[in-house]
Amino acid sequence: MEKRKFTELGLAPELLKAVDKMGFEEASPIQTAVIPLVLEGRDLVGQSSTGSGKTCAFAIPAVQMADAAIKQTQVLILCPTRELALQVAEEVAKLTLFKRGIRELPVFGGQAYDRQLRGLAAGVQIVIGTPGRVLDHIDRGTLKLDSLKLLILDEADRMLDMGFRDDIERVVQAAPEKKQLLFFSATMPPPIRAMIKTYSHDPALVKIESVAHNAPQVEQVYFEVERRSKLEALTRLIDVHDFRYGIVFCSTKVMVDELEESLHTRGYAVDRLHGDMPQTQRDRVMSKFRERKFEFLIATDVAARGLDVDDLEVVFNFDLPNDAEDYTHRIGRTGRAGKSGRAFTFVSGREIYKMQFMIRMAKLRIRRERIPSIDQVEEARESVFFEKIRATLEAGKFEKQDRMIDRLIEQGFAPTDISSALISLLRGAEAPAPAAPAASPARIEPARPAAPDFRDEPPPRAPSPFPPHREKPARDSAASAPAPSGRWMRRTGNEEGFSTLALNVGRVHGVTPADIVGKIAGVTRLTAKSLGAIDLLDQESYVDVLDENIELVLNKLPGVMMRGMRLQVRRVDEPVA
Repeated sequence: MEKRKFTELGLAPELLKAVDKMGFEEASPIQTAVIPLVLEGRDLVGQSSTGSGKTCAFAIPAVQMADAAIKQTQVLILCPTRELALQVAEEVAKLTLFKRGIRELPVFGGQAYDRQLRGLAAGVQIVIGTPGRVLDHIDRGTLKLDSLKLLILDEADRMLDMGFRDDIERVVQAAPEKKQLLFFSATMPPPIRAMIKTYSHDPALVKIESVAHNAPQVEQVYFEVERRSKLEALTRLIDVHDFRYGIVFCSTKVMVDELEESLHTRGYAVDRLHGDMPQTQRDRVMSKFRERKFEFLIATDVAARGLDVDDLEVVFNFDLPNDAEDYTHRIGRTGRAGKSGRAFTFVSGREIYKMQFMIRMAKLRIRRERIPSIDQVEEARESVFFEKIRATLEAGKFEKQDRMIDRLIEQGFAPTDISSALISLLRGAEAPAPAAPAASPARIEPARPAAPDFRDEPPPRAPSPFPPHREKPARDSAASAPAPSGRWMRRTGNEEGFSTLALNVGRVHGVTPADIVGKIAGVTRLTAKSLGAIDLLDQESYVDVLDENIELVLNKLPGVMMRGMRLQVRRVDEPVA
């Protein structure tokens, strides 16, 4: 079944605004089929797999049908467990954001009655609960169904398996005769069919088949990680495998924007693609991606539809797709033309059941693994660095430095120590700064990025092509005071062979010199000799760039996110004395 945009399903403006804020671009197959039928007033039987988007399929029309002027229960949703009831209640709350006066209330066993009684007494239009507790409130008279328009049985087969058949039938019998009844079930055992025949009136049947084909050339792995740790897991996997060309799929536009900014901050060369972007901008991003002008494309399914890119090393499912069909479409973008590829999927919380269901129903060949440890990340980086040194030695593509090495040996340093010191400098280890006159200009260099860790603020990507960061000496009062010309005394613009660029970020945005150097390094892959001094002001910053690299920075840096700001870069033509 084809998918359609939510704007084509007859939804009210406040519902469309809520769906857009949730970041969804189009309805899933079951949402496309179910929403118009429910809005027409039909009874309905929906059969689809877990994770197909059925919660929004019934919650969206339920919210639209609820009348804020009536302070009584108009929609009742039965769920098999308290966890699912809470999950459905959260989705309903998001959908009611722009429809004032609509309130929802979850009711289930194990929760104190007082809160539920107060909520019911205050008047709620949508009640979500487990059969036992809902029936208890009906028997007490605290939940009245006189104004009920819509009764929804979510995961009906599970509720029957858990022994709720009698409770469900009593709830259905307590509801008014003139109501809509919706059954949602992954399977249709005889008891479910009997209930549908007994209580439904000419129901529409919506069945969404889960069909998928395996991609034999793609190595498929999934990882169980907490939602807040997905970013750290992603960067570890990229660094361990040294991936340089791939796609990261997210389920919403909001997540695409957030992930793109986070990866940029860590020094990865990325760009984004989703439906809110103008077509010209999307075409420009795709052209750059095909030409490998950045490493990773962060995209939604809709924006990446029809994407034809060869030689992708990896596809990441940062968010689990709706169904096995979407999963197969995503991973099929790697491992093309007889080449091997990799697909990594992150699963958090209850998504593990959805993942297992997809594997079972679609016979996916996907295995579970653990996220690499910090030691494994460091070992992988060391191996990559070792191979680069070995290849350089074998090719002989380096300038001989015998004279300098001989001088160090004459001063008593062992050749192995000299080599170790050079490798440490190349990999970004801190080196002691030589003594220098206070007035000499200092070059701002970035701190060594450490390995990504599962913490709230992990450091940027490593290894960095830059030597370690050393802060500039503090300016004395004369240096920091305005110059006679009315401008400040700065260090940038004084070094021969360098030109100065101005950026639209400064101290008030939380930017540091290391942020600026790290961002330029991640986007352009320039080396340390390409950057000079940095001046950091309140609202803007200045950085010296080697003349031969100016155009590269001017082409690649504009539009990149830094500390919530989209960078603007301009050339400073006249250096300040």
